[in-house]
Amino acid sequence: MAGLADSGSNPDVDLLYDINGLAKDAPHWLDRVVEFVGEYGLLFAMILLIMWCWWTVRRRPGSAEEAASSVAALVWAPLAAAVAVLVNVPIRGFVERPRPFLDHQGLEVLVAGKTDYSFVSDHATITMAMAVGLFVANRKFGLVGLGTALLEGFCRIYMGVHYPTDVVGGFALGTAVALLLSPLASLLLTPLLKAVERSPRLGWAVRSRAARAGARDAVIPGARSGAADKERDLAA
Repeated sequence: MAGLADSGSNPDVDLLYDINGLAKDAPHWLDRVVEFVGEYGLLFAMILLIMWCWWTVRRRPGSAEEAASSVAALVWAPLAAAVAVLVNVPIRGFVERPRPFLDHQGLEVLVAGKTDYSFVSDHATITMAMAVGLFVANRKFGLVGLGTALLEGFCRIYMGVHYPTDVVGGFALGTAVALLLSPLASLLLTPLLKAVERSPRLGWAVRSRAARAGARDAVIPGARSGAADKERDLAA
């Protein structure tokens, strides 16, 4: 894989210079913003997005089964990111691709001190794994998550710390882990969260009190209506 970067005429390197070249022409303050956003900001934004989705899902009326299944999918999103990063450890060691600024001159490197291997990008892997996991749980929030992951990938190239193929590889790895292991994760997490939902102290984490009350109110009127119909039949 390192051989892909040996020639400055290959598309991977050309695109790297094109995107990173934007940093040279941009104002200094914009580079600093992209540096912070690409290194920390978008990861934090993904976590906030998952928390926002969880807050919305747990307040939604529905059965305990539906609530546990939805929250299980959200719990899987950050777990998928962690698993994907662990899978990436042997991949990096096998490929041993140096950072682009070590093999190519003239790059505007916004983050110094990167000494580990380049393929695949941890940041791209983490954000895409969480985005795909979020998409499985909730389409609307998931689309925002996917956009955030794509922006993260762009920032890593803009910062001069990854080749485009590092980012694409991270997207592929994060997506594969989140999707392929999602059924197993649901199988393991849903029963656990059902038990949590039944807990007097921790049940709020899966289904809010308002959602529980709404579910009860939806059942009671129907029961009364059935009893009234029976009484009318007897009267007839």
